[in-house]
Amino acid sequence: MSRLSILRFIKQLHQPVFTTSALSSLSGKSLSTTTQALNFLQREGVVFKVYRGIWAEVSKERLSAYSVIPFLLPGHRAYVSFISALHLYGIVEQIPQVITLASTAHTKIIQTKIGTFSVHRIAPSFFDGFIWYKETGSFLIAKPEKALVDSLYLSARKKKQFSYFPELYFPKSFSFKKAKEWVRKIPNSKISSCVQKRLDTILQKRGQATF
Repeated sequence: MSRLSILRFIKQLHQPVFTTSALSSLSGKSLSTTTQALNFLQREGVVFKVYRGIWAEVSKERLSAYSVIPFLLPGHRAYVSFISALHLYGIVEQIPQVITLASTAHTKIIQTKIGTFSVHRIAPSFFDGFIWYKETGSFLIAKPEKALVDSLYLSARKKKQFSYFPELYFPKSFSFKKAKEWVRKIPNSKISSCVQKRLDTILQKRGQATF
C-alpha cells in the first residue's frame, strides 16, 4: 500500500483515532499489510500507535484521552463513570489521574500513550444510565446520579474502591430521587442495602432527610 493511498483512507475515516481493523476494512487490504503501512507512517511521524490496534494522526492539537474510549474494549461497550464522571460534572473538584470506566468486560488497567484507564466490571443488568457526553457522540458517560451510585456500588463490592470520597459538590439539577431509583435497580439485595446506607450518609452530611 502506497503512502498516499493509506493517507487517503485514513482521511476517509473522519476520526482522530482509528483502528487497524477499520482501516483494513476500508482499504480492502489485509491486517498485516495495513499494520506494516501504519508502522511506516509512524516512523515518518505521521501517525502514532495509541494502544494495541489503535492509532491516531499526529497533530498540533492535543488528543483527548477520552477519544480513545470507544476503541479500548472490542466487543464490549464502556462508559465513563465513578470519580471521572463526577469530576466532569463538577461534583468532584479533584482531577483523577486515571480515567475510570464501567463495562461488562473484566476489570483491568489499560495503559495507552495518551492516558491510563481503569475498567471496572458491573453486572450486565446494571449496565445502563449513560448518555453521549454533551451529545457529541465522542464517548459515553454515566448520568450524574448513576455515576454516584456506580461509585457506591463498587465500594460495596470491593471495599478498597472508592471507600473514601473527596468533597462532593452537588448542583441543583442533581436528583437524589433518581439516585434512589438506581439503588433499587442493583440486582444484589445485599449490595443494594449497603449502597443505600452510604447514600443516606451522604444525605445526612448535607443536612437532608434520608429516604
